[in-house]
Amino acid sequence: MSSIAEREVQVGGVRTRLLELRPGDAAESPALLLLHGFSDSADTWRPLLERLRHSRRTAVAVDLPGFGRADRLDRDAEILPQLDRFATAAIEREATSSPTGDLILVGNSLGGCVAMRAAERGDLPIAGIVPIAPAGLDMAGWFAAIEGAWAIQRSPLPLPDAAIRGLVGETYRRLAAHRSRALPAAQVAAFTSHVSTKRDVVRILGTGRRLRGELRNPFALERIRCPVLVIWGERDRMVFPAGAQRILEEVPGSRLELIPDCGHCPQVECPDRVAALLHEFTARPRAHA
Repeated sequence: MSSIAEREVQVGGVRTRLLELRPGDAAESPALLLLHGFSDSADTWRPLLERLRHSRRTAVAVDLPGFGRADRLDRDAEILPQLDRFATAAIEREATSSPTGDLILVGNSLGGCVAMRAAERGDLPIAGIVPIAPAGLDMAGWFAAIEGAWAIQRSPLPLPDAAIRGLVGETYRRLAAHRSRALPAAQVAAFTSHVSTKRDVVRILGTGRRLRGELRNPFALERIRCPVLVIWGERDRMVFPAGAQRILEEVPGSRLELIPDCGHCPQVECPDRVAALLHEFTARPRAHA
């Protein structure tokens, strides 16, 4: 049985961190490359990786630039193109060690947006994509909700890091999941370990303000030709499931799976269901096209 390894690497000139499953007897199916959402990190995929340990499947989760332990974003350049370049480098890197020479790109929220933009290119070794509640469609009030909850950034008084982690953790519970108290404490602690000081909060909120304009119309969905499985929690408070309709209309053969009683991060709240859907999709992605 494969174990989850953690290491720091350089990807496209960016220092980042990987969580990876690389079984010695990997199944003959595309590797999974997992991209997290805004203000999150590769740790969001730990519950799913635990479910995949028994599947003989190669899977790699990565910290995107500006988040987790990865290098910071260039503050003088647009964000989505930076993430696009990083994703391209990560795809090309991981495809070389995939059992089939290509991979399935899975992304939650902002990571789902990046996955779809990568699939639009058509020249990358992508066997299929699985956007999970992708950003850039029906955005709801995602950033206003975060900014309001993290009002601590405006406090003129110094606050203990423990108090900041508590506030950030409570926001994560409320916005990431429908059943907030069902989230494992270890998962909440992993999230807050990367957003643990007032400086972290100010930096990430600044990134969010810059992203708002870039996410208004970030897609050319008609260019996507690979198989697409869209996963969405029916109770998503951050990005409304109605946004999936545009994908279904503009990407031939795309398929939607709504998960009942689930919020914005199904990979954390409903990892068994997500693992089952990925197993079916990765076994025969062309059947979905």
